[in-house]
Amino acid sequence: MDLAPDQAALAVERHDCPNCDAPAGSACRTRGGKTAAKYHTPRFVLVPALREELEIPVPADRLPGRAWKQGPALAVVPAPRTERPIRIGYARTSTARQELASQLEALHRAECHKVFKEQISTRVKVRPELEKALALAYQFKEAAPETPVIFTVHELKRLARNAAELMTLSAELQAGGIQLELFTGPLTGIYDPNGMGAMFFAVLAVAGQIERNYIREKTLEGQATAAAKGNHGGRPKVIDDDMLTFAVALKNKGVPVPEIAKKLVIKTGKNAGKNPSLASLYRALAEPRKPRRTTAYHCGPSPSASASPRTRSPPKR
Repeated sequence: MDLAPDQAALAVERHDCPNCDAPAGSACRTRGGKTAAKYHTPRFVLVPALREELEIPVPADRLPGRAWKQGPALAVVPAPRTERPIRIGYARTSTARQELASQLEALHRAECHKVFKEQISTRVKVRPELEKALALAYQFKEAAPETPVIFTVHELKRLARNAAELMTLSAELQAGGIQLELFTGPLTGIYDPNGMGAMFFAVLAVAGQIERNYIREKTLEGQATAAAKGNHGGRPKVIDDDMLTFAVALKNKGVPVPEIAKKLVIKTGKNAGKNPSLASLYRALAEPRKPRRTTAYHCGPSPSASASPRTRSPPKR
């Protein structure tokens, strides 16, 4: 903190509080009508020297916890300074195996006021830390409308996975007057959602959807190629062909299916050595079986011999 506690309190109280509507010259108040123990965040961020602070305590002479009293009215409330933008950083990875360090390092180098991070897939519609980051950005913008608020990410794919999500996010940023900053990619830079920035969001959304479709097509092609080679993926069968042949033979002899399941033993996988479940056995018995290829063996004369039989002359008398 660049200011002493008393100086910080006086600097904060030069502004009205956007959170509790406390007028300039007075400390913040709680919903119960008492003097708050700490100034509200949307209020002290209006002071440039205090924007990076997490909390500003209310001095003891304001009687925190006592019935709130309005302080002396100030003749002039200075306008907030706007020379330094407020950056809110967001970092995300899809799985725990991916690293966050490079994203966090880049966001800290950019002097973000606060950085939110999470490890969650973009397939999950609700991402808690992203919602918190956006909410804080809107809160800063509401408290200081003249101060640029920038939502900063390492790359665009950390925000959305398709055009619909990206367009929804761009609409929210545009409505809140929040700028978007990208560190990497062909469109590195800061973009305002108004004016030319709106065109940027629209073009970017289309590009993101095209890339998604391309990845999906390549994935499907790879699956088709693997299937043609006999690799269909997924878990190995619980009941293999030999077990199924044995089960069918027992069933044809009239052995009940529960008794058959007790005679079968799983050979591979995490359940190796256990008996298959009745549901698995019923499914296997219900599936149509592929006919086995057999080799024909010829007994007797060869086809050439049967095609041209030898003729015998009648015996002589």
